[in-house]
Amino acid sequence: MYEISIIFFTLFLTVTINYILIKKKFLLDKKYSSHKSFLNNREVPLSGGIIFLLSICVFYNSEFYPLKLTMCVIFLIGVFSDLNFISSPAKRMVIQTIVILTFLFINQTYIYTITWEFLDYYLQNTYFGYFFSLFCLVILINGTNFMDGVNTLVAGYFMIVTLILLYVAINFNLELNFNLTKVILLSLLVIFIFNFFGKLFLGDNGSYLIAFVMGYLLINFSNINQLVSPYFVACMLWYPAYENLFSIIRKTTKRNSPTAADNKHLHQLLFTFIKKKLPYSNNFLNTLSGLIINFFNLLIFLFAATFFNNGKQLIILILISIFLYNYLYFYLKRK
Repeated sequence: MYEISIIFFTLFLTVTINYILIKKKFLLDKKYSSHKSFLNNREVPLSGGIIFLLSICVFYNSEFYPLKLTMCVIFLIGVFSDLNFISSPAKRMVIQTIVILTFLFINQTYIYTITWEFLDYYLQNTYFGYFFSLFCLVILINGTNFMDGVNTLVAGYFMIVTLILLYVAINFNLELNFNLTKVILLSLLVIFIFNFFGKLFLGDNGSYLIAFVMGYLLINFSNINQLVSPYFVACMLWYPAYENLFSIIRKTTKRNSPTAADNKHLHQLLFTFIKKKLPYSNNFLNTLSGLIINFFNLLIFLFAATFFNNGKQLIILILISIFLYNYLYFYLKRK
């Protein structure tokens, strides 16, 4: 009954929020940058973050108010970006850094170990742990925003991550914040459905917020379960993290700004390739591109779930994933 309540509330919320935003012509996809919804010609509500935030605030029963307050601030940073009030990626990153670091200090949350003796030596220093965790979260948030170029990619990706988390936690009797995980999964399911048909976009507000919450959830999951390898978490988040790193390297080598948006990401190259091969509408091919990439990640995550406590196997899996990403990227680029 609890799960059904979440679904129906989120459905009602989505329809209502979308109607209001369209009616008021507020927070719609205005294409301020080439990276945002570059395939769509219609004005679509950037309502993903609003729906995700309100669903968690209503159904996640927690007395830890700094988490919800930080979520609201991260969401607002994304809204100001979507409205082009904060057009500079560098300024957004600075604000993100201040907000996230403050949250980590208040919550006393940081990555304790990555089972690498060299780095673990420094992680014994609490302050280094905070800044290392900050670095990881900022990479995740902005990498997720880079992903958000085709329908279903971000929502679908993190839906799969939450499902894998639930599978591993239940089958191996591990500790997990089940309440938060269920709210995340079910709210993402509704967002996924509407995004599938191009009826809403996440926008920067949704991408930033979802990535932050998922990063927080996964750090806690790794910290409270010693049986879980830190590389399992790394494997769950490899795609947005590598998307960010690869984009920075790619742009820097071409002497472009590493924070500037462009249309040369893997999902965009895949869309262009599929468009040449299949005689279907752009909206259909847009969604198909996201589904293909998420199917690829689903296979990776299924292997990761099998080796969730085996660091060496997980490192090999991450390296294979990166190799396949690079191979596919340069193959599509040539086409």
